[in-house]
Amino acid sequence: MENVGFDPGPLKALLQARFGGGGELGLTRVAGGQSNPTYFLQWGGQRMVLRKQPGGPLLRGAHAVDREFRVLSALAGTGVPVPRAILYHADPTTVGTPFYLMERLEGRVFDDASLPGLPPGARRAIYRAMAEALARLHGVDPVAVGLGDFGRPADYFGRQLARWSRQWAESPVKGIPALDALGDWLAAHLPADDGQVAIAHGDYRIGNLLFHPTEARVVGILDWELSTLGHPLADLGFCCMAWHTLPAEYGGIKGLDRAALGLPSQQDFVRDYMELARPVGPLQPFHIAFALFRFAVIFVGIADRVRQGNASGENAAGVAPLAGQFAARGLDLIANAGTAEV
Repeated sequence: MENVGFDPGPLKALLQARFGGGGELGLTRVAGGQSNPTYFLQWGGQRMVLRKQPGGPLLRGAHAVDREFRVLSALAGTGVPVPRAILYHADPTTVGTPFYLMERLEGRVFDDASLPGLPPGARRAIYRAMAEALARLHGVDPVAVGLGDFGRPADYFGRQLARWSRQWAESPVKGIPALDALGDWLAAHLPADDGQVAIAHGDYRIGNLLFHPTEARVVGILDWELSTLGHPLADLGFCCMAWHTLPAEYGGIKGLDRAALGLPSQQDFVRDYMELARPVGPLQPFHIAFALFRFAVIFVGIADRVRQGNASGENAAGVAPLAGQFAARGLDLIANAGTAEV
Protein backbone atom coordinates (compact mmCIF):
# COMPACT_ATOMS: atom_id res chain seq x y z
CA MET A 1 0.00 0.00 0.00
CA GLU A 2 1.28 3.47 -0.86
CA ASN A 3 1.98 6.06 1.82
CA VAL A 4 -1.44 7.65 2.33
CA GLY A 5 -0.47 10.12 5.06
CA PHE A 6 -1.92 8.23 8.02
CA ASP A 7 -1.67 4.84 9.72
CA PRO A 8 -4.27 2.61 7.99
CA GLY A 9 -4.48 0.24 10.95
CA PRO A 10 -7.27 2.02 12.87
CA LEU A 11 -9.23 2.44 9.62
CA LYS A 12 -8.97 -1.28 8.93
CA ALA A 13 -10.27 -2.02 12.43
CA LEU A 14 -13.21 0.33 11.90
CA LEU A 15 -14.10 -1.28 8.57
CA GLN A 16 -13.91 -4.71 10.16
CA ALA A 17 -16.28 -3.66 12.94
CA ARG A 18 -18.68 -1.83 10.63
CA PHE A 19 -18.81 -4.11 7.58
CA GLY A 20 -17.29 -7.40 8.70
CA GLY A 21 -15.25 -9.41 6.28
CA GLY A 22 -11.51 -9.11 6.27
CA GLY A 23 -8.47 -9.45 4.12
CA GLU A 24 -6.37 -6.70 2.72
CA LEU A 25 -7.36 -3.04 2.79
CA GLY A 26 -6.87 -1.31 -0.54
CA LEU A 27 -6.28 2.43 -0.27
CA THR A 28 -5.06 4.70 -3.08
CA ARG A 29 -4.81 8.50 -3.04
CA VAL A 30 -6.79 10.14 -5.85
CA ALA A 31 -4.68 12.70 -7.68
CA GLY A 32 -6.00 16.18 -8.41
CA GLY A 33 -8.33 18.43 -6.45
CA GLN A 34 -7.40 21.17 -4.02
CA SER A 35 -9.84 20.57 -1.16
CA ASN A 36 -10.41 17.42 0.87
CA PRO A 37 -7.95 14.54 0.40
CA THR A 38 -9.72 11.71 -1.42
CA TYR A 39 -8.91 8.00 -1.64
CA PHE A 40 -10.20 4.96 -3.48
CA LEU A 41 -10.88 2.31 -0.84
CA GLN A 42 -11.50 -1.39 -1.27
CA TRP A 43 -12.62 -3.60 1.57
CA GLY A 44 -13.65 -7.12 0.72
CA GLY A 45 -16.05 -6.83 -2.19
CA GLN A 46 -16.89 -3.17 -1.53
CA ARG A 47 -15.35 -0.40 -3.61
CA MET A 48 -15.76 2.97 -1.91
CA VAL A 49 -14.36 6.49 -1.80
CA LEU A 50 -12.98 8.05 1.40
CA ARG A 51 -12.91 11.83 1.78
CA LYS A 52 -11.29 13.47 4.78
CA GLN A 53 -10.29 16.87 5.99
CA PRO A 54 -6.68 17.90 5.33
CA GLY A 55 -4.39 17.93 8.32
CA GLY A 56 -3.06 21.07 9.96
CA PRO A 57 -4.80 24.34 10.83
CA LEU A 58 -7.95 25.10 8.85
CA LEU A 59 -10.08 28.18 8.33
CA ARG A 60 -13.27 28.17 10.37
CA GLY A 61 -15.99 26.33 8.48
CA ALA A 62 -13.65 25.09 5.75
CA HIS A 63 -13.34 21.46 4.60
CA ALA A 64 -16.67 20.53 6.18
CA VAL A 65 -16.89 16.84 5.32
CA ASP A 66 -19.90 16.50 7.60
CA ARG A 67 -21.85 18.89 5.37
CA GLU A 68 -20.77 16.95 2.28
CA PHE A 69 -22.07 13.74 3.81
CA ARG A 70 -25.32 15.37 4.88
CA VAL A 71 -26.18 16.78 1.45
CA LEU A 72 -25.30 13.52 -0.31
CA SER A 73 -27.57 11.65 2.09
CA ALA A 74 -30.41 14.14 1.60
CA LEU A 75 -30.27 13.98 -2.20
CA ALA A 76 -30.55 10.19 -2.37
CA GLY A 77 -33.65 9.28 -4.35
CA THR A 78 -34.30 12.79 -5.71
CA GLY A 79 -33.08 12.15 -9.24
CA VAL A 80 -30.02 14.34 -8.69
CA PRO A 81 -27.02 12.21 -9.70
CA VAL A 82 -24.93 11.73 -6.56
CA PRO A 83 -22.96 8.81 -5.13
CA ARG A 84 -24.57 6.94 -2.25
CA ALA A 85 -23.40 8.14 1.16
CA ILE A 86 -22.29 5.18 3.31
CA LEU A 87 -20.68 6.26 6.59
CA TYR A 88 -19.65 9.44 8.40
CA HIS A 89 -17.01 9.18 11.13
CA ALA A 90 -16.37 12.27 13.24
CA ASP A 91 -13.66 10.81 15.49
CA PRO A 92 -10.33 12.22 14.23
CA THR A 93 -8.25 9.46 15.79
CA THR A 94 -8.97 6.92 13.03
CA VAL A 95 -7.33 8.68 10.04
CA GLY A 96 -6.23 11.93 11.70
CA THR A 97 -9.35 13.96 10.82
CA PRO A 98 -13.09 13.38 10.40
CA PHE A 99 -13.96 11.52 7.19
CA TYR A 100 -16.77 9.86 5.32
CA LEU A 101 -17.25 6.98 2.91
CA MET A 102 -19.36 7.02 -0.22
CA GLU A 103 -20.08 4.74 -3.13
CA ARG A 104 -17.46 4.59 -5.87
CA LEU A 105 -19.03 5.29 -9.25
CA GLU A 106 -17.50 4.46 -12.61
CA GLY A 107 -17.29 7.13 -15.27
CA ARG A 108 -15.30 9.87 -16.96
CA VAL A 109 -13.92 13.06 -15.42
CA PHE A 110 -12.99 16.00 -17.66
CA ASP A 111 -10.57 18.40 -15.99
CA ASP A 112 -10.27 20.46 -19.15
CA ALA A 113 -13.45 22.28 -20.20
CA SER A 114 -12.46 21.96 -23.88
CA LEU A 115 -13.05 18.19 -23.55
CA PRO A 116 -9.96 17.04 -25.48
CA GLY A 117 -10.28 13.61 -27.03
CA LEU A 118 -13.99 13.88 -27.73
CA PRO A 119 -15.48 14.48 -31.19
CA PRO A 120 -17.22 17.85 -31.68
CA GLY A 121 -20.73 16.38 -31.57
CA ALA A 122 -20.08 14.72 -28.23
CA ARG A 123 -18.82 17.93 -26.65
CA ARG A 124 -22.11 19.76 -27.15
CA ALA A 125 -23.98 16.85 -25.57
CA ILE A 126 -21.68 16.84 -22.54
CA TYR A 127 -22.42 20.52 -21.90
CA ARG A 128 -26.14 19.89 -22.26
CA ALA A 129 -25.87 17.12 -19.66
CA MET A 130 -24.02 19.49 -17.33
CA ALA A 131 -26.85 22.03 -17.62
CA GLU A 132 -29.47 19.32 -17.04
CA ALA A 133 -27.82 18.02 -13.86
CA LEU A 134 -27.59 21.55 -12.44
CA ALA A 135 -31.24 22.21 -13.25
CA ARG A 136 -32.20 18.99 -11.47
CA LEU A 137 -30.28 20.02 -8.37
CA HIS A 138 -31.90 23.44 -8.27
CA GLY A 139 -35.33 21.87 -8.71
CA VAL A 140 -35.12 20.05 -5.37
CA ASP A 141 -37.06 21.65 -2.49
CA PRO A 142 -34.53 21.92 0.36
CA VAL A 143 -37.22 21.63 3.04
CA ALA A 144 -38.66 18.47 1.48
CA VAL A 145 -35.31 16.66 1.76
CA GLY A 146 -34.46 17.87 5.26
CA LEU A 147 -32.10 20.68 4.26
CA GLY A 148 -34.26 23.62 5.26
CA ASP A 149 -31.59 24.63 7.79
CA PHE A 150 -28.61 23.96 5.53
CA GLY A 151 -27.88 27.68 5.27
CA ARG A 152 -29.47 31.09 5.67
CA PRO A 153 -31.61 31.70 2.60
CA ALA A 154 -31.81 35.51 2.76
CA ASP A 155 -29.30 37.93 1.18
CA TYR A 156 -27.12 35.16 -0.23
CA PHE A 157 -24.85 37.34 -2.37
CA GLY A 158 -24.38 39.94 0.35
CA ARG A 159 -23.40 37.34 2.93
CA GLN A 160 -21.17 35.42 0.54
CA LEU A 161 -19.38 38.56 -0.59
CA ALA A 162 -18.77 39.46 3.04
CA ARG A 163 -17.45 35.96 3.78
CA TRP A 164 -15.01 35.78 0.88
CA SER A 165 -13.92 39.40 1.30
CA ARG A 166 -13.15 38.65 4.93
CA GLN A 167 -11.17 35.56 3.98
CA TRP A 168 -9.15 37.64 1.50
CA ALA A 169 -8.55 40.37 4.08
CA GLU A 170 -7.37 37.85 6.68
CA SER A 171 -5.00 36.02 4.34
CA PRO A 172 -1.27 36.67 4.64
CA VAL A 173 -1.22 36.85 0.82
CA LYS A 174 -1.17 40.50 -0.23
CA GLY A 175 -0.51 42.58 -3.31
CA ILE A 176 -3.32 41.60 -5.70
CA PRO A 177 -4.86 44.97 -6.65
CA ALA A 178 -7.23 43.39 -9.17
CA LEU A 179 -8.79 41.31 -6.41
CA ASP A 180 -9.32 44.40 -4.25
CA ALA A 181 -10.86 46.28 -7.18
CA LEU A 182 -13.16 43.42 -8.12
CA GLY A 183 -14.39 43.08 -4.54
CA ASP A 184 -15.11 46.81 -4.39
CA TRP A 185 -17.09 46.66 -7.66
CA LEU A 186 -19.16 43.72 -6.47
CA ALA A 187 -19.96 45.47 -3.18
CA ALA A 188 -21.19 48.50 -5.13
CA HIS A 189 -23.34 46.40 -7.50
CA LEU A 190 -25.01 43.86 -5.22
CA PRO A 191 -28.37 42.83 -6.72
CA ALA A 192 -31.53 43.11 -4.66
CA ASP A 193 -32.50 39.90 -2.89
CA ASP A 194 -35.23 38.30 -5.02
CA GLY A 195 -36.00 35.45 -2.62
CA GLN A 196 -34.71 32.66 -4.90
CA VAL A 197 -33.39 29.75 -2.82
CA ALA A 198 -31.98 26.41 -3.93
CA ILE A 199 -29.50 23.82 -2.80
CA ALA A 200 -26.35 25.46 -4.18
CA HIS A 201 -23.39 23.21 -4.91
CA GLY A 202 -20.90 26.05 -4.59
CA ASP A 203 -18.23 24.57 -6.92
CA TYR A 204 -20.28 23.44 -9.91
CA ARG A 205 -17.96 23.02 -12.89
CA ILE A 206 -17.14 20.31 -15.35
CA GLY A 207 -14.17 19.02 -13.33
CA ASN A 208 -16.46 18.15 -10.42
CA LEU A 209 -18.81 16.02 -12.51
CA LEU A 210 -18.55 12.30 -13.25
CA PHE A 211 -19.99 11.35 -16.62
CA HIS A 212 -21.26 7.98 -17.78
CA PRO A 213 -18.45 5.90 -19.36
CA THR A 214 -20.00 6.10 -22.84
CA GLU A 215 -23.12 8.30 -22.66
CA ALA A 216 -23.44 12.09 -22.38
CA ARG A 217 -24.98 11.84 -18.93
CA VAL A 218 -23.87 12.98 -15.48
CA VAL A 219 -23.80 10.03 -13.09
CA GLY A 220 -22.30 11.86 -10.12
CA ILE A 221 -21.97 15.44 -8.91
CA LEU A 222 -18.86 15.45 -6.70
CA ASP A 223 -17.07 17.70 -4.20
CA TRP A 224 -19.88 19.20 -2.10
CA GLU A 225 -17.59 20.97 0.38
CA LEU A 226 -19.00 24.44 -0.38
CA SER A 227 -22.66 23.44 -0.66
CA THR A 228 -25.29 25.49 1.16
CA LEU A 229 -28.66 27.11 0.62
CA GLY A 230 -28.07 29.79 -1.95
CA HIS A 231 -29.12 31.51 -5.11
CA PRO A 232 -29.27 29.25 -8.19
CA LEU A 233 -27.63 31.94 -10.36
CA ALA A 234 -24.52 31.68 -8.18
CA ASP A 235 -23.99 28.10 -9.37
CA LEU A 236 -24.83 29.01 -12.96
CA GLY A 237 -22.43 31.96 -12.91
CA PHE A 238 -19.71 29.79 -11.42
CA CYS A 239 -20.19 27.24 -14.18
CA CYS A 240 -19.86 30.01 -16.77
CA MET A 241 -16.35 31.00 -15.65
CA ALA A 242 -14.91 28.67 -18.29
CA TRP A 243 -15.95 31.06 -21.06
CA HIS A 244 -13.95 33.87 -19.41
CA THR A 245 -10.70 32.05 -18.58
CA LEU A 246 -7.94 30.73 -20.82
CA PRO A 247 -7.00 27.05 -21.21
CA ALA A 248 -3.90 27.73 -19.07
CA GLU A 249 -6.12 29.22 -16.36
CA TYR A 250 -7.54 26.02 -14.85
CA GLY A 251 -8.74 24.63 -18.18
CA GLY A 252 -10.99 27.42 -19.46
CA ILE A 253 -12.16 27.78 -23.07
CA LYS A 254 -11.67 31.51 -23.68
CA GLY A 255 -9.90 32.15 -26.99
CA LEU A 256 -10.60 28.70 -28.47
CA ASP A 257 -12.38 28.15 -31.78
CA ARG A 258 -15.48 26.86 -30.02
CA ALA A 259 -17.50 26.39 -33.21
CA ALA A 260 -14.83 24.11 -34.68
CA LEU A 261 -14.54 22.19 -31.42
CA GLY A 262 -18.28 21.75 -31.03
CA LEU A 263 -18.36 23.71 -27.78
CA PRO A 264 -21.46 25.79 -27.07
CA SER A 265 -21.44 29.53 -26.54
CA GLN A 266 -22.15 30.71 -23.02
CA GLN A 267 -25.54 31.91 -24.24
CA ASP A 268 -26.38 28.43 -25.57
CA PHE A 269 -25.33 26.78 -22.31
CA VAL A 270 -27.36 29.23 -20.22
CA ARG A 271 -30.32 28.70 -22.55
CA ASP A 272 -30.08 24.93 -22.01
CA TYR A 273 -30.16 25.46 -18.26
CA MET A 274 -33.06 27.91 -18.38
CA GLU A 275 -35.14 25.53 -20.52
CA LEU A 276 -34.77 22.79 -17.92
CA ALA A 277 -34.77 24.77 -14.65
CA ARG A 278 -37.49 26.52 -12.72
CA PRO A 279 -37.67 30.26 -13.49
CA VAL A 280 -34.74 32.00 -11.83
CA GLY A 281 -34.34 35.32 -13.63
CA PRO A 282 -31.60 36.37 -16.07
CA LEU A 283 -27.92 35.67 -15.55
CA GLN A 284 -26.11 39.00 -15.17
CA PRO A 285 -22.41 39.98 -15.41
CA PHE A 286 -22.49 40.36 -11.62
CA HIS A 287 -23.09 36.63 -11.13
CA ILE A 288 -20.07 35.60 -13.22
CA ALA A 289 -17.86 38.35 -11.80
CA PHE A 290 -18.84 37.20 -8.30
CA ALA A 291 -17.87 33.64 -9.24
CA LEU A 292 -14.47 34.80 -10.52
CA PHE A 293 -13.89 36.77 -7.31
CA ARG A 294 -14.85 33.83 -5.16
CA PHE A 295 -12.65 31.39 -7.06
CA ALA A 296 -9.78 33.87 -6.89
CA VAL A 297 -10.08 33.90 -3.09
CA ILE A 298 -10.19 30.09 -3.12
CA PHE A 299 -6.85 30.18 -4.95
CA VAL A 300 -5.59 32.54 -2.24
CA GLY A 301 -6.59 29.89 0.29
CA ILE A 302 -4.65 27.29 -1.68
CA ALA A 303 -1.61 29.58 -1.55
CA ASP A 304 -2.06 29.85 2.20
CA ARG A 305 -2.14 26.05 2.54
CA VAL A 306 0.96 25.72 0.36
CA ARG A 307 2.74 28.04 2.78
CA GLN A 308 1.51 26.00 5.76
CA GLY A 309 2.48 22.72 4.12
CA ASN A 310 -1.00 21.13 4.12
CA ALA A 311 -2.21 21.76 0.56
CA SER A 312 -4.19 18.80 -0.82
CA GLY A 313 -3.43 18.91 -4.53
CA GLU A 314 -0.06 17.92 -5.96
CA ASN A 315 -0.24 20.98 -8.26
CA ALA A 316 -1.27 23.39 -5.51
CA ALA A 317 1.80 25.58 -5.82
CA GLY A 318 1.18 25.92 -9.54
CA VAL A 319 -2.47 26.99 -9.27
CA ALA A 320 -2.03 29.41 -6.37
CA PRO A 321 -0.98 32.31 -8.68
CA LEU A 322 -4.32 32.02 -10.50
CA ALA A 323 -5.89 34.29 -7.87
CA GLY A 324 -4.66 37.41 -9.62
CA GLN A 325 -5.49 36.06 -13.07
CA PHE A 326 -9.08 35.22 -12.16
CA ALA A 327 -9.54 38.61 -10.52
CA ALA A 328 -8.27 40.26 -13.71
CA ARG A 329 -10.74 38.21 -15.76
CA GLY A 330 -13.51 39.51 -13.54
CA LEU A 331 -12.49 43.10 -14.17
CA ASP A 332 -12.33 42.40 -17.91
CA LEU A 333 -15.82 40.96 -17.83
CA ILE A 334 -17.44 43.94 -16.14
CA ALA A 335 -15.52 46.38 -18.33
CA ASN A 336 -16.72 44.66 -21.51
CA ALA A 337 -20.19 43.52 -20.41
CA GLY A 338 -22.63 43.61 -23.28
CA THR A 339 -20.05 44.23 -26.00
CA ALA A 340 -19.74 40.75 -27.43
CA GLU A 341 -21.16 37.25 -27.22
CA VAL A 342 -19.02 34.63 -25.49
